[in-house]
Amino acid sequence: MGIPLRLLIIEDLEDDALLLLREVRRGGYDVIHERVDSPAALAAAVARQQWDLVISDYSMPQFSGTDALSFLREKGFDMPFIFVSGTLGEETAVAALKNGAQDYLVKGNLQRLVPAIQRELRESAARRERRHLEQQVQQLQKFEAIGRLAGGIAHDFNNALGAILGWVELAGEDAPPASRVHERLQRIRDQAERAAGLTAQLLAFARRQVLQRKRISLNALVEEAVKLLRTVIGEHIEVRICAAPDLRATVADPAQLDQVLVNLCLNARDAMPQGGRLTITTENIEFGQDRCLSAGVPPGSYVLLSVTDTGTGMDAETIEHIFEPFFTTKEMGKGTGLGLATVYGIVQQHGGIIQCQSQPGQGTAFRVFLPADSGPPEAREPEDHMQPRRGAETVLLAEDHDGLRESAQCMLESLGYRVLAATNGAEAVELFRRHADRIHVVVLDVVMPKLSGPNAHLQISAIRPGARVIYTTGYASDATALATISEAGVPILQKPYTPKSLSHTIGKVLAR
Repeated sequence: MGIPLRLLIIEDLEDDALLLLREVRRGGYDVIHERVDSPAALAAAVARQQWDLVISDYSMPQFSGTDALSFLREKGFDMPFIFVSGTLGEETAVAALKNGAQDYLVKGNLQRLVPAIQRELRESAARRERRHLEQQVQQLQKFEAIGRLAGGIAHDFNNALGAILGWVELAGEDAPPASRVHERLQRIRDQAERAAGLTAQLLAFARRQVLQRKRISLNALVEEAVKLLRTVIGEHIEVRICAAPDLRATVADPAQLDQVLVNLCLNARDAMPQGGRLTITTENIEFGQDRCLSAGVPPGSYVLLSVTDTGTGMDAETIEHIFEPFFTTKEMGKGTGLGLATVYGIVQQHGGIIQCQSQPGQGTAFRVFLPADSGPPEAREPEDHMQPRRGAETVLLAEDHDGLRESAQCMLESLGYRVLAATNGAEAVELFRRHADRIHVVVLDVVMPKLSGPNAHLQISAIRPGARVIYTTGYASDATALATISEAGVPILQKPYTPKSLSHTIGKVLAR
C-alpha cells in the first residue's frame, strides 16, 4: 500500500490527467482523484470531498487555473495548489505564486512533480499544526481571562451565601419543625445551596477549587459512580464498563473526579434520547516524544478515562465552544451551560488534558488523560451523616466578611463553643497573643486585609508552636500554596460551609 493522497486535478485533457496520475503513483502514492474542467464541477468536487492537494492546468477552454485558484482561496480552502502547464511563462508563473499557488511545473518535464508534492504536503501539515497550536493558545488565554472573572465573582458570592446559609440554619433551630416558617426556611436553604453549587462550578472552571487530593483508582470511582447513575441514565441506554485490570493510580480529588464522570455521563444520556450505548473505558497510556505531538499530550505516564456514546454527535463548530461557560446546545431552561466548563476546569487543575471527538450522527467520545502515580490507591472515607458536633472549647475566628463572620460566630456559640472574633489577619494575631493560653483552635480566612491567613498562621505559630489551625476559603487564588498547606495536614474548609462541616472540621483538629 502506498501513501494515501486525495488529489484534485483541474484539467480539460483526459490524457494529460492520466500522465499526472501515473507520475504520482510512481512516487509511491495511493491516489484517490477526481478530474474537473469547469467552475461548477470544481465547486461540486470540493463540496463532496476534502482534498490534500490540487494540480491544475493554467489555460483551459471553459476555465482558467487562476480562476480556480481564486475560487478556492476565497472559499477558505488552503490545500497546496500546483500549476502544471505547457503555456506558463515566467512572468505568469511569478504572478500565480503571488496569488497563492505553491509551485509551477512544465508539462513536458514532470521530474520535479513528486518532490514538489512531498515538499508541499510537509509544509501544509506544518501550517495546520501551527494553526492548531495558535488556536489552543488563544483558547487558553480566553479561558484564563474568563476564569479570573468567574473566580472573583464566585469568591464574593460564597461569602454572602455562607452568611445566608448560616442564618437560615440558626433560624431553623428556633422554628417549630412542622411550621410554615420552618418550611419556608428550608426552601431558602435549598435555593442558597443551589446557588452555592453554581459558584462551585464557576470555581471549578476557573481552576480555583481547593482540591483534597488522594491516591485513587479510577476503576473504583467508575464502579461506584455507575451504581448511582444507572437509574438516572435510564434503562433505554446500555451502559458498558471496560476497565483495565492493571490500572495505575492517580493523585486526585475523588469528589471532583466524580463530578467529571457524572457530567460526561449525563451529557451522553442527553445525546441519546431514543436510546443507545454508553461506554466507559479506563486504561494505562504511555506517551513518549514520538507520540506526544500527534496526540496533543505531553510525554509521560497517564491513566485514561474515556466516555463514549452513540448519540447525535456534534459538528466542528460546536466542539470549538463546548468547554466555554454558559455555552449550551440545550433548549432554554434545560441546562446552565456549566457542565463541560466545570469538567474542563477540574481536569486542568489536576494537571490533565481532556479531548473531544465527535461527528453529527456518529456519537461523541471524551478522553480524559490524568497523570499516573506508582503508589497503591487509598481507601475512600465514608460520608459523615452525623449531627453538628458540640463543644466547649475556645475558637479564634478570623473573617473579614461581616455577615459571614457574624453568622459563623453565632453558629459556633449555639453549639457551645466560646468564640473570639477578628476582622483581619493582624487583629487575629493580636487576639492570639493576648489569649494564647486559652485558645484551642484558630479558624483563618485565607484572603484577608492587613495580613493574609497563611501569614497570620506563621506569626501565630511563632507565638505558640503547634497551634491548631483551620483555613477557610471561597477562592483559591494561589492553588499551589493551598495544595502545599493541605499536604502538610492543615484542613482547608471550602466556603460556603455549614455548621455541620465547620463543627466536624474543628472536632477533627481537636482530636489530633
